Amino acid sequence: MAKRPSYPVPDNEAQRLLALDQYNVLNTPPEPGLDTIVRHAQRIFGVPMAMVSLVAEHRQFLKARLGIEACELPREGSFCTYAILGRAVMVVPDAALDERFRQSPFVTDEPKIRFYAGAPLVTPDGFVIGALCIVDVLPRPGGLSEAERQSLADLADLVMDKLQIRRLSTAEADGRRRFDAVAGSSADAIVFANGDGQILSWNNAAEGMFGYAADEAIGQGLGIIIPPHYRPMHDAGLQRAAAGLPTKLVGSLVTVPALRRDGTEFPIELSLSHWTEGGEHRFGAIARDITERLKTEARLKRGAEYDALTDLANRTLLRDRLAASGGSGRPASLILLDLDGFKDVNDSLGHAAGDEVLKTVADRLREVLGDVGLACRLGGDEFVIVLEDTADPLSAVGLADRLIKAIERPMELGEQSIYIGASAGVSLVSGEGWDADLLLEQADLALYKAKADGKGRVRLFTQELRPVAQTRVSVSSGIRQAWEKGELELYYQPQIRLTDGAVVGGEALIRWNHPERGVLTPAAFLSTLENSLLAVPVSEWILWTACRQAAAWRAIGFPDFRIGVNLFAAQFRSEDLPSVVDRALSEAKLPACGLELEITENTILRNEFRIHSALRELRAVGVGIAFDDFGTGFASLTMLKDFPVTRLKIDRSFVSSPDGGDRNLVIVDAISNLARGFELEVIAEGIETPTQAELMRSYCQEGQGYFFGKPMTASAFKEALANPDSKIGREAA
Repeated sequence: MAKRPSYPVPDNEAQRLLALDQYNVLNTPPEPGLDTIVRHAQRIFGVPMAMVSLVAEHRQFLKARLGIEACELPREGSFCTYAILGRAVMVVPDAALDERFRQSPFVTDEPKIRFYAGAPLVTPDGFVIGALCIVDVLPRPGGLSEAERQSLADLADLVMDKLQIRRLSTAEADGRRRFDAVAGSSADAIVFANGDGQILSWNNAAEGMFGYAADEAIGQGLGIIIPPHYRPMHDAGLQRAAAGLPTKLVGSLVTVPALRRDGTEFPIELSLSHWTEGGEHRFGAIARDITERLKTEARLKRGAEYDALTDLANRTLLRDRLAASGGSGRPASLILLDLDGFKDVNDSLGHAAGDEVLKTVADRLREVLGDVGLACRLGGDEFVIVLEDTADPLSAVGLADRLIKAIERPMELGEQSIYIGASAGVSLVSGEGWDADLLLEQADLALYKAKADGKGRVRLFTQELRPVAQTRVSVSSGIRQAWEKGELELYYQPQIRLTDGAVVGGEALIRWNHPERGVLTPAAFLSTLENSLLAVPVSEWILWTACRQAAAWRAIGFPDFRIGVNLFAAQFRSEDLPSVVDRALSEAKLPACGLELEITENTILRNEFRIHSALRELRAVGVGIAFDDFGTGFASLTMLKDFPVTRLKIDRSFVSSPDGGDRNLVIVDAISNLARGFELEVIAEGIETPTQAELMRSYCQEGQGYFFGKPMTASAFKEALANPDSKIGREAA
């Protein structure tokens, strides 16, 4: 009786090995086409090792490899043994921490693998015969993004395409029949041509992609699918290949334009193979329409670089442009604009009106600038203008004045006229290797001076303003005094069940009862607080206070009340968050299900390695995990998959925009469907009108926003709960 191997074996192992044998690829020499794909994988993912691994009965045969000498490895302890168990890309962020691999000789000895990702090689019949692998000697705690996983899977598909074509080309007797069989089942267009470029075979996917039926295409030249301006280059390439000379296309994965029957051009990803059959040249082309992929990549890139509300450049693109100018030593002028009176608009008319103001300001900035400079929104009501290749103070100050005057023009919102102003700080720089952060800091100091001088003004940074920076220190010291004097207070905003208007919970929000400036929202101090030594004690105070308050409200007739608490990044750096939460729940006598911790994408990005285990431990005991501002981040889908989230909070920008219209609703609907697929709850933030509440009821279980109640003190919240005529929940019913 054969000894059972210690490693896992697929249920269909016998059939899988038979499928592998049919490719007749084991113990064969390297092939340029597969080597090219491996080079692509190594370059794209920045890894020292990449390989095409074919998993035989007791070994791995490395058909193509880079960064590793051996062409054959044992199956015992190998990563690919596990990769062939499924169809999805397998990622091991740190093999030293993975129970399956930490004792593997590939990890403990050379090559001392720490990171692995493998995309299964799946035959048309559904058998996994190996994997396209990328390997690193350093761990990658973040693993691979969804887009990176898809890219690796696409490359694996190309490996299989080449193996299929190889299989056909080595079986001359029935090569045509086998090629047609493969082509007929492929989702990619597969075209078979002779040495003259005459089409010999044309599969179903090619019919759909290019618009020609097979009987129309077969017999014609490949020029029918090649744009006219590209044909001379293509013909020359075929002639070189037929002459046995190297070409750029054969054996490479390239993106080229293609031509449909109706004359429209579109991008394809092309893999072209060349062989001889019966002494005649043959070409096999595998084409994939990547129009949607390129559009998606462009949307993702634009989403990462442009503000969703105003369509101005965001902080990321701003820093990239400043870094490029600074690195090349080009002169630059920077104008930092801050709106005056914007908070009053938000408080009196609501965030929807505030959003309209911000969009109008953006339009006016573009109108004044034209093509002169780059306009950016930093966030909130702060804007930046960058003028490259100039450091003229008169021009920059004059432009800032014009921008302020444009902003000060009345804005018509419905039947109301809104008046706001702006202040500006200007900084200039020239010389080699200047620093972008310093330029922004100087503009910020000039802006601070402009506001101090009465607002609606422009101030140019000079060295005399440097001492102003010292006044910023007072914010930090003021927070410490506020902490010591008990000036910090929690406010609570109700969360409503949209089906019946019942209050199901609340979000705890910190406020500073400043002795001179009144009640301050987090925008005035939170960034300073989170970066101070007070971050941990204040965050723990918020947690304990909110838990006790939730327990008190449960005791007065709201037994299922749930409190939401925003987490600080510093809470993950202390590495004892689960025990802190456990103590807070125990002291408050609040069950774990009565607490929901809210995290943002930025918190995760700064603490991803620490945060994962802490959140899983908290979720295991019943604490809810809400993903705040969902839909606004670049990596949200990956995080949603990797983190133990229980609720999505749809960002208010998709809810409260007055003319968000179909686009915003499409996003809300997509998030709702995504949540349903992950079995998550959904709550919509920023609901400010009955219409918005009614709309969101179709997509979300819960909602919060000014329509149901502004953030309020604990006593006011309790009074609203006890008052049957309170606005809380009443209009939602």
